[in-house]
Amino acid sequence: MTILVTGSTGTIGSQVLAHLQGRNVEVRALTRSPEKAQLPSGVTPVRGDLADVDAMRAALKDVSTLFLLAPNVADELTQAMLALTVAREAGVKGIVYLSVFMGEAYADVPHFAGKFTVERMIEALDLPTTILRPAYFIQNDLRQKDPLLKFGAYGAPIGAKGVSMVDIRDIGEAAAIELVRREQAGAPLSRETYALVGPDGLTGEGIAAIWSAALGRSIRYGGDDLGVMEQRMKTMLPAWHALDLRLMFARYQTDGAVATAGDIAHLTKLLGRAPRPYAAFAKDAATQWANG
Repeated sequence: MTILVTGSTGTIGSQVLAHLQGRNVEVRALTRSPEKAQLPSGVTPVRGDLADVDAMRAALKDVSTLFLLAPNVADELTQAMLALTVAREAGVKGIVYLSVFMGEAYADVPHFAGKFTVERMIEALDLPTTILRPAYFIQNDLRQKDPLLKFGAYGAPIGAKGVSMVDIRDIGEAAAIELVRREQAGAPLSRETYALVGPDGLTGEGIAAIWSAALGRSIRYGGDDLGVMEQRMKTMLPAWHALDLRLMFARYQTDGAVATAGDIAHLTKLLGRAPRPYAAFAKDAATQWANG
C-alpha cells in the first residue's frame, strides 16, 4: 500500500517528502503538473488537486495513508472536508492532517477557524488521524532579508506577547514519523494531536535582538502597524488573503501564540530531540546571505 502526500511541491509538502526518504514506504505526490514536478527519487507523481473530487478519487486508489495539506485559498475548508470524505470512502486507514496552532482560539481568523472546523469533522467522524498544529513558520522570515540587510529592521508585526515559531524541517519530520507509524500499523490507530512549535516565545523586539547578534549589526523592530502590513500584502496577494493575514497578526499582538511546556515536551518525544530554535535559523541564514 501507499502514502499519498498532498501539497507535495510546496514549502511543507516538499519537507514531508524529503523526510519520508529512506523510511521504506511507497510514496505518491499529488501535483497539478506531474511532468514538471521536481520530486525526490522513488516518489511517484499523481495528477490532481484537492478541488477536483474525481482526480482525488483516482489518486487515492490503493492508498492506505494520506497527508492532507489544504492550500490557503478562499475555499480551503470545502476542499479539506471533501478530501476527507473521499479518503474515508476510499478506505484510507490513516490520515495526517496539517492544521494550525491556536486554531480553536482565533475564531475571527478565517484560515485558523477553517482548520479547526476540519478538526471538528475529524473528531465527529472518529477518523484515524494525527492532527499537526504548526505555529508560524520560522522560514517565513526569509522574506525579511531585504528589510534586515537594507534598512536594519525586522518587519513582521508579531508584537510583544510571544509566538512559538516552528522550523519547517521539524514539521516535515513530525509528519513523516506519523505517516510511517500509521502506514505500518496493522489496523487504524487512535487520534493524536501535536502542537508543532519552537522552544521560545518570540517577540518582535526579541527577534530583532536575535538578528542583531546573527548579523553583527543593530537591528530594530519595525513596529506593530497592521494597516501598513495589509497594504504591502495586497501588492502580492488577493485582498481577502491580505486581510486574513492581518487578522492573524492582530491576534498575535493581542493574545500571542506561546506553547506550553507540555506542548514542547510532547513534540520533543515525537522527534527524539528538542525542536529547533529561531536563533539557529537566523545564524544559518546570516551565513548564507553573507556568502551569497
